[in-house]
Amino acid sequence: MKRKFIGNLLFPNAVVKNGEVCCEDGVITYAGVRRKDDGSHVIHDYTGRYIAPGFIDVHQHGGGGYDYMDGTLEAFIGAATLHGKHGTTTILPTTLTCPDEELFESFVTLKKAQNTAYNGAYLYGLHLEGPYFSADQKGAQDEKYLQLPNPAHYNKVLDAAEGCIVRWTVAPELPGAMELGDTLKKRGVYPSMGHSNATIDVAKEALSHGYTHLTHFYSGMSTIVRIDGYRHPGLIEAGYLYDDLTVEIIADGKHLPDTLLQLVYRSKGVHRTVLVTDAMRGAGQTEGKTILGSLENGQECFIEDGVAKMPDRKAFAGSVATADRLVRNMKNLAGADICSAVCMMTATPARLFGIKERGVLKAGYRGDLAIFDRDINVEATVLGGEFIYQKEGTDLS
Repeated sequence: MKRKFIGNLLFPNAVVKNGEVCCEDGVITYAGVRRKDDGSHVIHDYTGRYIAPGFIDVHQHGGGGYDYMDGTLEAFIGAATLHGKHGTTTILPTTLTCPDEELFESFVTLKKAQNTAYNGAYLYGLHLEGPYFSADQKGAQDEKYLQLPNPAHYNKVLDAAEGCIVRWTVAPELPGAMELGDTLKKRGVYPSMGHSNATIDVAKEALSHGYTHLTHFYSGMSTIVRIDGYRHPGLIEAGYLYDDLTVEIIADGKHLPDTLLQLVYRSKGVHRTVLVTDAMRGAGQTEGKTILGSLENGQECFIEDGVAKMPDRKAFAGSVATADRLVRNMKNLAGADICSAVCMMTATPARLFGIKERGVLKAGYRGDLAIFDRDINVEATVLGGEFIYQKEGTDLS
């Protein structure tokens, strides 16, 4: 079907007011100023609202009562459906430290989900978060499943995944982590640093082994310590010092206060900052008990004040945010203009993680769209030129 969407188009550096996006066979054929000839297109009039590329969430554990570690097709589809209602069209389902059996099951289930029809975001490929982490920076990760990088283990994982891993977060200071980075680069997987006590010198070395990204900046991450009176910078300082390092932030307004959102935005900039939800099972839930990780082996936590917390309240257990909330916060709390806020949720993650033909309104790219009002309330989500979500009464076609 040929569809035409009319509204204010959001490009990385400009807004085209009263523009149009045309899609045919799932692909954008035109995006730009409004043309008079509508041809045989079905017209969807969102005049006065924004039309952006579909949001891309490269760090997400679940939502809607589901966690990807549940290992079921229902869980993968359920989480993707929830986030699709909030403008997300592409997801990297993210694992946790867990038994190998659960990890390997996620590979099988991802492939099933990719070949199943449903009204939700596309599950592009996996982000492995662990098990090679510092125990001191484990956060909500289960310590009993932590281990050191070992070629026998990680090559077994990579072989079993058969190319469905997009990125892998590792603590670079662990013995064997540099060799793992080299292996991941050769295998086409993007290494990231996170849940780490690395010093700035280790971060500098890791850069040459492919570790060019920092997972949930500030969270589970080393900073300045004093040893015998001398200050030793950590990963946070490396993130600001080295231009080749990119960062991702959980912009739910809880993990980082507005001042730090402003600092990251102003210091790292639009093209080196990615917004991620780090959403867990409780995304879409307002309060109460929930579980981080699988129903069988996960950890009980609870939701209050718009964030998931561990029972002792000493650490967060992930966010319950959706992508639209992140974009809204970067605009309202960090002072980003609307194009920049959207770019950090679309074009920037697509470029940094090799997610091809997504993230920009451009002819030849996938017809993935997020349509929302000036307050970034999502009114429709389009995947491959077809609606996966429509708020009742908003389409004026």
